[in-house]
Amino acid sequence: MKIMQVQNKVYFDKDKTLDNVKRMIENNFSDDIDFIALPEMFACPYDNKYFKEYGEEEGGKVWCFLRNLAIEYGVYLIGGSLPEIEYSPDKTQDSLDKIYNTGYIFDPKGNCIAKHRKKYLFDIDVEGGQRFKESDVLTPGDKATVFDTDICKCGVCICFDYRFPEICREMALKGAKVIFVPASFNMTTGPAHWEIMFRSQSLNNQVFSVGTSPARDEEFSYISYGHSIITDPWGQKVSESDEKQGVIITDIDIDMVDKVRQELPLLTNVIKDKRYDRKCQKTNP
Repeated sequence: MKIMQVQNKVYFDKDKTLDNVKRMIENNFSDDIDFIALPEMFACPYDNKYFKEYGEEEGGKVWCFLRNLAIEYGVYLIGGSLPEIEYSPDKTQDSLDKIYNTGYIFDPKGNCIAKHRKKYLFDIDVEGGQRFKESDVLTPGDKATVFDTDICKCGVCICFDYRFPEICREMALKGAKVIFVPASFNMTTGPAHWEIMFRSQSLNNQVFSVGTSPARDEEFSYISYGHSIITDPWGQKVSESDEKQGVIITDIDIDMVDKVRQELPLLTNVIKDKRYDRKCQKTNP
């Protein structure tokens, strides 16, 4: 399974960003690539004040851009995320209802096979570090998201979601062998937590984790850490970029998931525990 991660720079001009992403893929694509993964808010500056301005309804310009990429290159396209606007029924500008941090996934024929709305919003206030509160603007999603491909079942969540063990475990128990995580850690949390989070979640859930970040822009209000990463079911780092704009292409051996799960049957024991818990609940109400 070959994965292309696009760690792109985000411009204030949306068209410029989309052209840049397209060019990065064109210049680095090969026919044996199976998946292309984009970052969180890959075409929107990551700041609450821009989410409404750059937001689109499902089926909008960026959605169509992603769909066309999947078709043109014949790949599964993990569309990072973008602000999804949901209007109330009359669809007037004054009736704006909700904004979600949403990721779309397309198959090689351009079908939208999954959609994930960020479930855990990024609300932090680190003394001497980063302060950010997505919930001031965004509405949370309410589910863990998995989807089928010709290679294996995969999961997807967005950035802060992946800090929560329960959503990772739910995706793994639903059959995900690879979990894609469009993410934009900052210069406070990135150096401290980025690698260890991906390694630990891969280890605990025996999956490949694919974290794709925007490139770092020191001039912007929110400075992304970069360092797009892939970790394996043994908790080891397979690949990692630096902070600059670039494309990372990585081969992973999907059979490793079954091998590790057989040798160290963590998920099997979890399933057994759940059955035992249900039995206890029936006999001891």
